[in-house]
Amino acid sequence: MEGMIMQAFNGISLGSILLLIALGLAITFGLMKVINMAHGELIMIGAYSTYVVQIIFSQYLPATMFDWYYFLAIPTAFVVAALIGMLLEFTVIRHLYGRPLDSLLATFGVGLILQQAARSIFGAPNVGVQSPGFLRGGLEIIGVTLPYIRLFIIALVVISFLALAWFLYKTRTGRKIRAVMQNREMATCLGVSSRKVDTITFAIGSGIAGIAGAALTLIGPIGPTIGTYYIVDAFMVVVVGGVGMLMGTVVGALGIGVFNTVFEYWTNASMGKVLVFALIILFLQWRPSGLFSLQSRSLD
Repeated sequence: MEGMIMQAFNGISLGSILLLIALGLAITFGLMKVINMAHGELIMIGAYSTYVVQIIFSQYLPATMFDWYYFLAIPTAFVVAALIGMLLEFTVIRHLYGRPLDSLLATFGVGLILQQAARSIFGAPNVGVQSPGFLRGGLEIIGVTLPYIRLFIIALVVISFLALAWFLYKTRTGRKIRAVMQNREMATCLGVSSRKVDTITFAIGSGIAGIAGAALTLIGPIGPTIGTYYIVDAFMVVVVGGVGMLMGTVVGALGIGVFNTVFEYWTNASMGKVLVFALIILFLQWRPSGLFSLQSRSLD
């Protein structure tokens, strides 16, 4: 019983991390149809932003305030990543809409530039971020210890998802984003500034990637290539769930996380990843559009 509970928790924990990483990609790739290969580097920016906030608290503020640094690091990571994403959209992406292969190549080059910039500023070796004191230890349930760090990340993912869903479905700007996604020409004819919507959308997706980077600092050391370890899994989540569908992103992330944990338990890490890839390939042969698909006359 304890083993089953731990395996289920590990699967949900891994799925929540994939979901937080894929949420930003679900916006830039799913809603904007932009293949952003620099998404991993935006995650890296969020991680290093958390690292910088930690240094500021440890060196310039009283030791009693150190545990509060993470509550400032999360919005800082969002804002910094969003501003850099906005700059990327204004200088590069804006000129490549409707040209997915060109955007793929351009953002791949931008990702290499950002990685080298991180090496020049912070150095090539990985750096560690100390977790706040209140996240040490775990919660005992039926003889199983659930780490507070993992529980905190799951709570952060839930809050981020609900905030994003509220923004897209309950605010005026969110309705404009969904209108441009479904029919750009008609939305423009009705007075919606598609260029402004594109910039806001890309900034939000980049900011969520920054939050994902802040969450990854709680798991292990960070480095210039931290985002490249997760970018393929993030694309898998978006494609399996259905391009542009938030609920599909949730189901895809949790499904991949649980299956990956189960396969690793019965085999090993490498074979588990291979089996997950094989299962996704078979699934996409059956449903090429993913678990959920958007119904729209313009898309038809």
